[in-house]
Amino acid sequence: MTTVTTRATPGARDAVFAQLADAGRAEQVSRRLADAIVLGVLTPGERLPSEAELARRFGVALVTAREGLGMLREAGLVETRRGREGGSFVVPPGDADDAMLTARLRGLSLVELSDLAVYITAIAAGCADRAAERSTAPDVERLRAWLAAADFGAPPQARRNAGGFLLELAVLSQSTRLVREQIRLQAEFGPLLWLGMRDAELRATAARSATAIADAVAARDASAARAEVSALLSAVAQWLLAAKARIEAGGTIDG
Repeated sequence: MTTVTTRATPGARDAVFAQLADAGRAEQVSRRLADAIVLGVLTPGERLPSEAELARRFGVALVTAREGLGMLREAGLVETRRGREGGSFVVPPGDADDAMLTARLRGLSLVELSDLAVYITAIAAGCADRAAERSTAPDVERLRAWLAAADFGAPPQARRNAGGFLLELAVLSQSTRLVREQIRLQAEFGPLLWLGMRDAELRATAARSATAIADAVAARDASAARAEVSALLSAVAQWLLAAKARIEAGGTIDG
């Protein structure tokens, strides 16, 4: 299959640059942008807004925005170039995001992680249910075309496309509230949620599940669409819980 870099919807980008609830922490600036980079909302080679513009959008002090960008540079997710065409540019996420995501996974309790999985599943299943009820034949054709071009063969592409598929379902639900909530969840939790895409077996499961969900939507079978989404996200949650157990035992994300 052809590798596709999924372009984020304007709503997803708005969610990335929304003002922070706690405006005094550079870590929040860094985390918001890092999550967007890992998820693919901000793409490799893209120039970020200036420090002054980031400070304005996030509602933080200039020095806070500067410190947040510094953390991204240290993590290897952003590079700063000098000169007339300079600025801070996104670089492809790789192993550099392991430490960030490991720390984030460790910081969540098992109860919090399970609760997050339940909530994300409820939203995604609702999107699938409404998509099956409301999608037209052209909608289904576009969904199948999108899925045919999606690549689940490697972790970075699988992370983008797994999250992108749920966003596509949200759009097909024709529910403004569901779309907004799915965008928020993907922007905030996507990098952690799709951490399991580094596992080849789970990537294959995600690809099969996406096809089955699309088939259920095409058949207007809302019950089957909900069940397939729930099964996929259950597998994702199980992987995350197992990864957390490995980390707590002194191991790494992968074992």
